[in-house]
Amino acid sequence: MAITAAMVKELRDTTGAGMMDAKKALVETDGNMEAAVDWLRTKGLAKAAKKADRVAAEGLIGVSVTDGRGVCVEINSETDFVAKNADFQNLVRDITRVALETGESVEVLKASHLNGESIEDVLNGAIARIGENMTLRRMHVLEGDTVVSYVHNAATEGMGKIGVLVALTGPADKAQEIGKQFAMHIAATSPLSLSEATLDPAIVERELQVQTAKALEENASAAKPKPEQVIHNNIIPGRMKKFLAENTLLGQAFVINPDVTVEQAAKEAGVEITGFARVAVGEGIEKKEEDFAAEVAKTLGA
Repeated sequence: MAITAAMVKELRDTTGAGMMDAKKALVETDGNMEAAVDWLRTKGLAKAAKKADRVAAEGLIGVSVTDGRGVCVEINSETDFVAKNADFQNLVRDITRVALETGESVEVLKASHLNGESIEDVLNGAIARIGENMTLRRMHVLEGDTVVSYVHNAATEGMGKIGVLVALTGPADKAQEIGKQFAMHIAATSPLSLSEATLDPAIVERELQVQTAKALEENASAAKPKPEQVIHNNIIPGRMKKFLAENTLLGQAFVINPDVTVEQAAKEAGVEITGFARVAVGEGIEKKEEDFAAEVAKTLGA
């Protein structure tokens, strides 16, 4: 029986198996879909679909830099046990290397090849082999004259729970030296943007509404209310200035020397920060809380 692309797609959608595995299963079973599913199950290759609805909020951030180009890749797993698994770490390392060479987006990266297979198929194979749902969730590419990286809470070289990239201009030796300090600062403070100019206007507007309402409410209940002109011309602008200083990288007090801002520290070093990326495992994922015993039982397949 001729095996069509539509048949392969249907089997992949049903089982989560890789394209070549799905095609082989159909060839081995003469196109019988149910038999092909069973064939994949016997080979341990149909686990991915069964586990696809599990929340994968753990994992690792892979980080790599070369020749003014850096990449952070987030690959999630269900448990932290798997993040400590050498097989999973090798997978993160290999995918990060491919991302550095060819990656432009997660979609492009998934279609890129590793050892003759698409990254998506390699990931599905790892799901079947390791036995947990995994997702290639995010990647961030940063380019500049000098790009410096930092990994916080590293599991092994080049990967950990937080990955940071910083792009700088200026003398390469100076940029490398202080760039590492800036990267550590970013890991600790998680700025929302590089500067006020690059901060999302919606965030600024929302904060302005909050601070306005808060200031007016406080003033209304004060024993000696201030004139509204003072509220709008002094108090609210002062609070917004503080908000911007605390949430933009260049405006933040430098953690290594809080007497100066990051922007001032960069100028003193003769460099300029042109961009940054901070990627932390599981950001924005709603994780279902489980007790430790339940996590162990799941890991052991109980």
